[in-house]
Amino acid sequence: MSKPAKRLNLALQGGGAHGAFTWGVLDRLLEEEGLEIAGISGTSAGALNGAALKAGLLRGGRQAARENLDWLWQQIGAVGDMRLAAWFRAFLPATRLWEELTERFVPFSPGETATRLFSPYDYGPFYVNPLERIIKQFRFAEICSPVEPHFYVAATNVRTGKIKVFSGAEVTEQAILGSACLPTIFKAVEIPDPATGRTEHYWDGGYTGNPALFPLFAPSLPQDIVIVSVNPRVREEIPVTAQEILDRINEVSFNASLLSEIRAIGFVKRLIREGRTEPGAMKDVLLHFIADDGLMNSLSARSKMLPEPGMLAELKEAGRAAAGRFLADHGHRLNTEDSTKPSDIL
Repeated sequence: MSKPAKRLNLALQGGGAHGAFTWGVLDRLLEEEGLEIAGISGTSAGALNGAALKAGLLRGGRQAARENLDWLWQQIGAVGDMRLAAWFRAFLPATRLWEELTERFVPFSPGETATRLFSPYDYGPFYVNPLERIIKQFRFAEICSPVEPHFYVAATNVRTGKIKVFSGAEVTEQAILGSACLPTIFKAVEIPDPATGRTEHYWDGGYTGNPALFPLFAPSLPQDIVIVSVNPRVREEIPVTAQEILDRINEVSFNASLLSEIRAIGFVKRLIREGRTEPGAMKDVLLHFIADDGLMNSLSARSKMLPEPGMLAELKEAGRAAAGRFLADHGHRLNTEDSTKPSDIL
């Protein structure tokens, strides 16, 4: 007699091209017949991964999901430097070579210079979001389906500074583009709010929820949340160059919302443990982490915007390996206990 499937939720961080690590994690998890994904919360690259995962699962099961993720990252690998508009790249036909040279010898690069000198609004009719062509090909009938896994996408409302979580029929092409909208590179994404009739503008969800955990607290979803992390929480070396400082500021800010939610989970766990809340009044979340901070520490933040196919393939394999280690070391804890305690992170 087969064992019942272990149900879990996935929380997928954003991190540009480094999201290929999550591709590998998902590819490995999908090989496990005994795992059932009930909910997905994704931000930025995590939202793209989550959309491809759900659409594939609903269309043709695990293998279709793996193939859909492969297709997604093949498309991303063909984009080139996401920081440079097409007209700017025309003046730098050897952009990759320039990146490699400047990475070694000077504290700036063509891509960095472009984002500091030009607003995406300066490009006028030449502006193109390179992700739009890819996202237009997503199968939104499946992505928006009420059938599990339930899917949530986080973006940041530019006007209010608050998080907006899209779900169900709200998960449109524009919602995913908004979740992945780095404001120094892409124009804010406009989405009408049917409740107010007002058109709101959205930036990357990483500023306010990377990823958002609270949608996964719904009573109908399982206790387990597996966070796939692509932004290193710890760097032993103190940043000293201007670029290193900016990179670390971005990492800290993009982890801040996640740490805040994990702190709230720890607080609730303490209330439950001490008997200071009614049984069942609050959800006792079981927390799990899949990450490779050693690998992410070795990568430059610039590579997040340079989805070079060779790097993407290496990140996929690293993600598969990290997921394999998690399953070997902690798979038996799923649906039973935390494999990572909030105090281990905070």
